[in-house]
Amino acid sequence: MAGIDPSRPFLPVRLAVLTVSDSRTLADDRSGDVLVERLRAAGHTLADRAIVRDEADAIEARLRAWVADPAVDAVVATGGTGVTGRDVTPEAFARVVEKDIPGFGELFRMLSYQTIGTSTIQSRALAGVAGGTYLFAVPGSTGACKDAWDQILATQLDSRYRPCNFVELMPRLCEHLTPPSGDAARGPSRPRV
Repeated sequence: MAGIDPSRPFLPVRLAVLTVSDSRTLADDRSGDVLVERLRAAGHTLADRAIVRDEADAIEARLRAWVADPAVDAVVATGGTGVTGRDVTPEAFARVVEKDIPGFGELFRMLSYQTIGTSTIQSRALAGVAGGTYLFAVPGSTGACKDAWDQILATQLDSRYRPCNFVELMPRLCEHLTPPSGDAARGPSRPRV
């Protein structure tokens, strides 16, 4: 049965929040605020937060900096996932991601369909892994951020969730790059390349 196993320890994840927007600032970034509030309420740590323009080079640079930072376990980006000419978040992610997690976008759109119907087909929400860091991209609306966090990330970033979760895999994300250390139970800290 899927759910939280109270006998397992909770391991906080260090998350960076990225807002992709040509017009938002920290003063009016409601979607970023939603993600920060939720991750903190869940017991996780805000490792960093930034806003970048809808420009693939800027998004890529910010992602690469966080992937290289051992203080960041995962990134949640909001915005730029649509189909207009300025929506380039998926293209920037494609430059960085080493392994896709296709089920994230599929599940997000399935859940979003319950709220916005067929409009969900315009979302190119996605996830992947790069350098041992999880990367998630969701649409820029507050509703999309709430859906992604409440219905997917809240459990997948909770080390107590059964039958499996992203946190328990963190120590193994770079095992193809480094020799096994036998330290699989150490939690969210990941081996660095």
